[in-house]
Amino acid sequence: MSAVLAIPVKDLVNAKQRLVPALGLDERRALAAAMLEDVLAAVSRARLDAVWIVTRDAAVTETARRFGARVVSEAENRGHTAAVAAAQARARAEGIDVFATIPGDVPCVTAAEVDALIGAVAAAPAVVFVPSRSELGTNGVALSPPDALPLRFGEPSFANHLAAARAAGIEPRIVRLPGMALDVDGPEDLDLLIAEGGATRSAKLAAGSSRVQ
Repeated sequence: MSAVLAIPVKDLVNAKQRLVPALGLDERRALAAAMLEDVLAAVSRARLDAVWIVTRDAAVTETARRFGARVVSEAENRGHTAAVAAAQARARAEGIDVFATIPGDVPCVTAAEVDALIGAVAAAPAVVFVPSRSELGTNGVALSPPDALPLRFGEPSFANHLAAARAAGIEPRIVRLPGMALDVDGPEDLDLLIAEGGATRSAKLAAGSSRVQ
């Protein structure tokens, strides 16, 4: 059973606007880059056939290739939902059995969690969701076939995805994974990252930031 994981990543220049109260421009850019590296380091050890990075950013492209990920280029930043939809379509066209996606800002994710997400897929059609820590967002998805369900991100996407799956006649499976659940969006997430990020590069950067003390 073939499985790919797609990670949409916007350009680093405009990354993490919600962190403006806590971090300066260079700090936000550095943190976004570090989180992507932490995520790629983890998923590169998972049992996947391929990792796809959906981006138009040159720096992100370079990082992705350094970790052996395949770059799916975008002409413009169309948003998380559109990037995932494009990757779903590509996975379907390439005959992939299981399509999974996570964001690039979950630096505490582990290879074991990615394996658990993929492993939760049963006979097709199957949909698996990992909620964010607040249970408002969706931080992990696995689908078989790749186009089993249209996806739309942004809170309250978790509840919306569950409802959409049931409306399509598919009972969703919910898997709660603490590392994958922690997405770093706002200043309040930085303390959690520092406390739970262990040896990740992201946690070390956040702890050393001049404005996060």
